[in-house]
Amino acid sequence: MSETFDDLWAGLAPLGRDRTTGGYRRFSWTPADRDVRAWFTEAAGGLGLDVRADGNGNLWAWWGEPGPGAVVTGSHLDSVPDGGAFDGPLGVAGALAAVAELRRRGLRPDRPLAVTVFVEEEGARFGVPCLGSRLLTGAITAHRAAGLTDADGVTWSSAMEAAGLDPSGIGPDPDLVANIGAFVELHVEQGRGLVHSGAPVGVAGSVWPHGRWRMDFSGRADHAGTTRLADRNDPMLPFAATVLAARAAAEEHGAVATVGKVHVSPNGSNAIPSRVRAWLDARAPDEAALRAVTDAVDAAARSAAVEHGVFQATYQESYSPVVNFRSGLRDRVAALAGADGAPAPVLPTGAGHDAGVLSTAVPTAMLFVRNPTGISHAPQEHAEPADRHRGVAALTDVLADLACDDTA
Repeated sequence: MSETFDDLWAGLAPLGRDRTTGGYRRFSWTPADRDVRAWFTEAAGGLGLDVRADGNGNLWAWWGEPGPGAVVTGSHLDSVPDGGAFDGPLGVAGALAAVAELRRRGLRPDRPLAVTVFVEEEGARFGVPCLGSRLLTGAITAHRAAGLTDADGVTWSSAMEAAGLDPSGIGPDPDLVANIGAFVELHVEQGRGLVHSGAPVGVAGSVWPHGRWRMDFSGRADHAGTTRLADRNDPMLPFAATVLAARAAAEEHGAVATVGKVHVSPNGSNAIPSRVRAWLDARAPDEAALRAVTDAVDAAARSAAVEHGVFQATYQESYSPVVNFRSGLRDRVAALAGADGAPAPVLPTGAGHDAGVLSTAVPTAMLFVRNPTGISHAPQEHAEPADRHRGVAALTDVLADLACDDTA
């Protein structure tokens, strides 16, 4: 099993990696995305799986014909800008290695088994995270998704078509969703909960509610050297006040809030900006706290905009409510993934996942693999080889239990 995983990982690791930063730039419907999709198709085909794309571009590698009660595993292969190696790909390579291990044990699923790769999980190119699973379950409309644009104004539908897929089929697939009996996602932990617990593998108990909000500040461009401070309508000032307000509101309500993406126009060092467009990412332990944070940030943005003579507007681009994974499947997975007779630790997470989106429609669970750095969405994201193998072993045992009646 370890050799199979290591071979798969060696083939995937170089794809889409920036040699300068060491991070990954695997954005949807780009050449890097084409390369990782080709890697998956070849690797899954080599295991005897039947690879198909659904109408949204998600990939499905089936062991057996699709049908009721299917057990599905997998994750995603896209990344944030300069992201780490493990967020998503660990769950895809690990799922393929688990299938190989089931075959080595001589097991054959009594229910359909599939490994899936969801598209645009990070939302790094088109702004809406978990887009593939949202489309599949109907959590976003096909019309809205088709019109999403990247920074260059390219729409989701045109980018998908340029990548060789037919965008006319995007949208919910209720028959496919109805056939899924359970979905289990293997993922690197994006924090240090397992480091503190001393366990190599854990299980997700819940996902914090979270969302993204776009904030527009429109002022007046002018000369940086000749325009008096009193005569300026500088959108950078209310934007700066809003960033500070987000930090203060998050601290007050036990939440997290981040402004990590900003577009400034005209973006000249000697010009007062005419517009600032920024994105707020906010997450909290419960929905009341999250709403308190976003209300406070919105109020601060509007107040600061009035003070500086700037027009301001806020738009909610995505929202995911709190997810509490179903206790039956969660506890079953924790028991199988534990060690020395004790179940694996159950952890909450502030990170969003396709498993969280799917949880509204099918039973889902998540396995976490220890990350010694605690860092994610950056090149320092890591999992030790021994822990990766433990994660794959745990997933293999879970799939054997869920999909195979005879696991002897």
